[in-house]
Amino acid sequence: MSEAYITRIAKFLPNEAVSNEEMEQYLGYINGKPSKSKAIVLRNNKIKSRYYAITKDGTVTHTNAEMAALAVRALFADAPDTLKEIDLLSCATSSADQLMPSHGVMVHGHLPETESIEVVSPSGVCCAGMHAFKYAYMSVRLGEKVKAVSCASERLSSVLRSDQFEDEIQQLIKLEQNPFLAFEKDFLRWMLSDGAGSFLVESKPNKDSISLKIEWIEGCSYANHEEACMYMGADKLPDGTLKSYKDYKPDEVLEKSILSIKQDVKLLGEKIVKLGFTKLKNILIEKGVSMDDVQYFLPHLSSYFFESKIDEFFTENGIPIPKEKWFTNLDSKGNVGAASIYMMLEEVFNSGRLKKGEKILLAVPESSRFSYMFCLLTVV
Repeated sequence: MSEAYITRIAKFLPNEAVSNEEMEQYLGYINGKPSKSKAIVLRNNKIKSRYYAITKDGTVTHTNAEMAALAVRALFADAPDTLKEIDLLSCATSSADQLMPSHGVMVHGHLPETESIEVVSPSGVCCAGMHAFKYAYMSVRLGEKVKAVSCASERLSSVLRSDQFEDEIQQLIKLEQNPFLAFEKDFLRWMLSDGAGSFLVESKPNKDSISLKIEWIEGCSYANHEEACMYMGADKLPDGTLKSYKDYKPDEVLEKSILSIKQDVKLLGEKIVKLGFTKLKNILIEKGVSMDDVQYFLPHLSSYFFESKIDEFFTENGIPIPKEKWFTNLDSKGNVGAASIYMMLEEVFNSGRLKKGEKILLAVPESSRFSYMFCLLTVV
């Protein structure tokens, strides 16, 4: 089989960065009052800015598909004519603009210069972006594709606006006592960001600049024995099963906020680090990779609250990662879901700091029903 390399990485961020102080001007006030939990959630997640594809009055400036297409175009900014050479478009999101058609074909619709190519749309949450990447990687390795593009994008700002929520009284004292309780519906309002990222995957590395050789991509799901932790378009029943929005009457969908994103905070705290990073430890042993071999560790974090939890796990399991090897831009970009890992790798790739032979380890946990994706790259 051919080798596969990431030869270009690009991103698209809508509008200007939104500071913590400006957030409620965009997302609105629930029950006409400033959020009591906002300061606590932001203190734990340590995000300082994020991007929204809306204006302060809620007007949409970009659709999800438009942002993804702009990120793809950015890959070919220095040679726009070569956009037509793409032979695969693999597009991921957890926040498609519509239920049908698929997100991928909508992105393709914004790229008329391309040919009638293969398009796929991996669904999911944070891991979806890695699934899109793996499809591109496998297609190139098999020799079926020459210029494969994977992209991931999110646009959730519209559903985070106050007019999408019921009036809720925040339990400030409980939030102070247990940060996990901040991971409720209001928590996600101060966390999520809009944007898109893209990779160009080819069978040969760049001649005049660095590329990233894809050594391996591994994933796993624990849904066979874990119930849903984060969900949207459904409600969680006492037995842990999800009841679909399709099975509610229209007035119940509104009354119960079925279309809002929800998080089972108890499960999140108990499971998210232990499950996934135990798997990563086993993968590294199986692949014969030591953390000493890795120069950059890029973990997708929903909150800096989990940074210390992951660090503790690694230390307790005899695979400590020095903090100077960690990289995340959560504080400046926010949590862009499936696109977060693209945002991080783009910043590192285009930083000018990478040296040939260095290795980069990607780790993407997804809390929705506990899925994980890991990848090792080598700078060439």
